Amino acid sequence: MEVAAQTDRGLVRANNEDVYLTLRGHRALEVLGTNLPAGHVPPRSEEDGHVLLVADGMGGPVGGEVASRLVATALVQFALDTPDWIMRTGTWEGDAILDRTARYYREANAALQDHAAANPVLAGMGTTLTLAHNRGRDLFVGHVGDSRAYLFRGGDLIRLTRDHTYAQHLADMGIIAEDQVMAHRLRHVLTRAVGQSAHRMEADVQQVRLDDGDQVLLCTDGLTGAVDDAGIRAVLGGAGTAGDACRDLVDRALAEGGKDNVTVVLARYRFVRES
Repeated sequence: MEVAAQTDRGLVRANNEDVYLTLRGHRALEVLGTNLPAGHVPPRSEEDGHVLLVADGMGGPVGGEVASRLVATALVQFALDTPDWIMRTGTWEGDAILDRTARYYREANAALQDHAAANPVLAGMGTTLTLAHNRGRDLFVGHVGDSRAYLFRGGDLIRLTRDHTYAQHLADMGIIAEDQVMAHRLRHVLTRAVGQSAHRMEADVQQVRLDDGDQVLLCTDGLTGAVDDAGIRAVLGGAGTAGDACRDLVDRALAEGGKDNVTVVLARYRFVRES
């Protein structure tokens, strides 16, 4: 797995309210001593899981930064407080991971509300939150807001998330056409954000099976508001490394005016061919 990320405050904003986070969870078993004949047990066994996260904060010059940083910090604490890390997936394990992903969003929402209640200057703060975590070939995606997750496979760019904006809601209702969403005046008005729901926070969660050579991109709307899907597809299909791709995507957003903070996280997956 190759992972890279890039963030920039853009050419207009005074500060960067975007946050990204990449994590690797690791479980290992190592034989320190035994009188078993050689080959009866492996000397060392390892399993990894990876987490990618982007968050785009909102709520004034202070609240946005606080909100996006808090949800990233909360994710790490949530992982540390989870007593049983699921490193392999079957039907039961996959369902459990999706449930835990949804629960993390609810806990993050409550944590932001509590923090805002204790700090009146932060009233109204919130954040988008899109994360992806894999256990082997199984990818689990959680999403609230308009930061996106894409899957790039075999030259095709597949959007895994649907924006929680009023413009997208109008398109879903058939009031405007889908191709009008990105130019609509309500495209930046969120219908769902972490920290701004007084009730139970429900995230969109899903499970995707990864193939060898897949790329997963997470990004804030500083990218998608400036670079269309065709431009993103061209970069992911042509860049030499994941780092090259991230730099190229951010540079393209800046070349289009860089009106917003822009953050991208890219993972490239390679799997040993199954016999």
